[in-house]
Parts: sequence; C-alpha cells; structure tokens
Amino acid sequence: MALWMVDQYQISQTRACKCVLLARSMFFYKHHLRDETALKMRIREIASTRIRYGFKRIFTLLRREGFTDNHKRVYRIYRSEGLILRSKRPRRNRSTNHRLERLNHQAINQVWSMDFVQDALFNGERFRVLTVVDNYSKICHGLLVGKSLKGIDVVEELSRICTIEGCKPVRIQCDNGTEFVSKDVDLWAYSNGVTMDFSRPGKPTDNPYVESFNGKFRDECLNVNWFLSLEDAAKKIEDFRWEYNHFRPHSSINDLTPKEFIILHGNTPETLILVIR
Repeated sequence: MALWMVDQYQISQTRACKCVLLARSMFFYKHHLRDETALKMRIREIASTRIRYGFKRIFTLLRREGFTDNHKRVYRIYRSEGLILRSKRPRRNRSTNHRLERLNHQAINQVWSMDFVQDALFNGERFRVLTVVDNYSKICHGLLVGKSLKGIDVVEELSRICTIEGCKPVRIQCDNGTEFVSKDVDLWAYSNGVTMDFSRPGKPTDNPYVESFNGKFRDECLNVNWFLSLEDAAKKIEDFRWEYNHFRPHSSINDLTPKEFIILHGNTPETLILVIR
C-alpha cells in the first residue's frame, strides 16, 4: 500500500509509511529464505525407517542428533513433505511405499523377534505372554507372563536376556503395539545401539518367525493346559520353553533342537563378532 502511494501521489516513503501506519523497517524488509535441505532430508530419512513415528518423536530424534530447529519449523516441513499418516487406508499405502528391505540374518543373536500372545485362566481372567525368539537359531529366549505388561516390562525382559546371552541383537523385529513403540523401549534401543524394525500396519507376514512360534506355542502349550493361577501358567509356560529349546526338533534347522544348533554353529566367525560386540 505504501509503495502504491509513493508511485501514485509522488510522495516520500516516510510520509507514505506514516499514512498507512507502517514502520520504515518493515517497508525495507526483505525475507531471506533459509536453506532447509539438510533438515528436510533427515526428516524424510527418519520417516522412511520409522514409519510409525509421528512429528513429536521425529522432533525428539532430531534434537538428539544436534538439530536446533524449533518444533514449528519441523512440523511445517513434516506437513509439506506429506509425511502425516492420519487417514486409515492411505496410511497403510504410504507405509508400504516407505518400507525398506530387510537384511538377511546370518548369525546367532543377530536378529530377534518379539510379540504378545493372549490367553485366559480357568476362570476367564485374561493374561498376556511376551515372546522373544532368535530368528537364526529359532531358540526362544524368553516367555514373560503377566496380566498387564507395559513398555517398562519389555525393557526389563530384554535387559535380562541380554545379560544372560552376553550380547545384544543388531535388530529386533516387532509389530506396532503400544508397548513396543513406547518411550521406554525407544530409549533402551537408542542407548544400546539396537535397531527397532517395525512391521507394516496390517502385515503380520513382516514378522514371520515369531508368528510361526506363536502358532506352535498356542497349539502345544496354551490349548492343551488348564491354568489355575498366574503362577501355574508361568511354570507350565516355562516348562514348554525348556522343551521347545532342548527337546523339540525343528525342520528349518535340519531337525535339530535350537540348543543343538547353537552348539554346532555357535563358534562361527559371524557369531563371535556379535558376542564381542
């Protein structure tokens, strides 16, 4: 408006600014665009590998990596890049497009899988079981029984298993359950250098090893036992785990038990590297 008055009435810029109540600094101000290429690339990288992470979690990861941009700029870029996955069907399609190829596991304790299985006591009271399986050796590292398992319970079980095994996995495959995407599990994975590999929504085949184990666990333990109490369920489930690891043959590992397979293949160079890690 001030510029139009200067051209139309041939008055000074100072008088034109006074007429429209505009500061002279605003009249001469020129907007300088900031280079946001690096920030955009990093946001897209995080969104492509953590397909279930929203704006707040991405902002937290950026702060961890040293980016000082405020949440408003991050959210603006997050929206402009089309990374918001709020609608139902498009969310699954976009997640599929962002999916990265998984590397094949080639050593013991390189890749673990975990999931939850739900069952009931004799009186109908529900309980849950956290299953943790090694994808290479098929050994079941843990079966945690509880009525209400949360993210902190998952962290404690993973820490216990890592202490017993003397090493940490490179990657853990799991679904998008609230316990697995919790801040407690995210902090544990970040602190221990473990990559959390989440399945695509509606795609249980992305985590086939633990899904196969869950089927065997239900057929051979949950469906053939009555559980009188939570302690009784924990004991019977632990007995099944021992039998599964030490007695039950597995066709995928040449009809060996997981323990026999580990004894035969536990001193390979790849496994020694993981143990040293």
